[in-house]
Amino acid sequence: MTFREINSKMAEATVAPGQRLFSQRGAMLAYRGDVSFTPNIQGGQGGLMSMIGRRVAGEATPLMTIEGSGTVFFGHGGHHVHVITLSGDTLYVEADRLLAFEGTLRQGTMFLGAQGGVMGLVRGQATGQGLFTTTLQGHGSVAVMAHGGVFEVPVTPQRPVHVDPQAYVAHHGELRNRLSTALGWRDMVGRGSGEAFQLELSGNGTVYVQASEEKL
Repeated sequence: MTFREINSKMAEATVAPGQRLFSQRGAMLAYRGDVSFTPNIQGGQGGLMSMIGRRVAGEATPLMTIEGSGTVFFGHGGHHVHVITLSGDTLYVEADRLLAFEGTLRQGTMFLGAQGGVMGLVRGQATGQGLFTTTLQGHGSVAVMAHGGVFEVPVTPQRPVHVDPQAYVAHHGELRNRLSTALGWRDMVGRGSGEAFQLELSGNGTVYVQASEEKL
């Protein structure tokens, strides 16, 4: 695994010749060795369409491409850092919670309505979250960030999980997400958190939840 958690707010990544890492701009805290950092306007491994998707989602800042030979330390804003390892599956992660990832992973952008139906479109308007979710697919590791730490909640066919949309960080596995309302439309005025909306995930997989509803 390229990434390793140093403490709750910092991750270490090894960079080797011929390999690449991608990170948010401003995520590098320190590094040692012969390492270069270059803005990536093509959207990582996802190509131009991935970059367009991130811009539509409000992510105007390009990723940084990291190459060379050495060690890089990542963190951002004092947020908690959590490392997730993928073994050929797909990770869905809120774009603003993505800290850094290996270049072996292919990046894409999924419109939330693709999984959540029409109600999925409501999520971005009512909760302040984006309408787009970043996807990372393949073999490699990902560092995500959150408020108050991250805990993993297993999802099984017999036990779906309901998550406050603002506490959602990421998920992977064979899961479907559906946004449901816990209140009537009149009661939801001025409410954008879990008391009004619940993100239901069903199927087989894992959902990563942050311990705070505070937005990044």
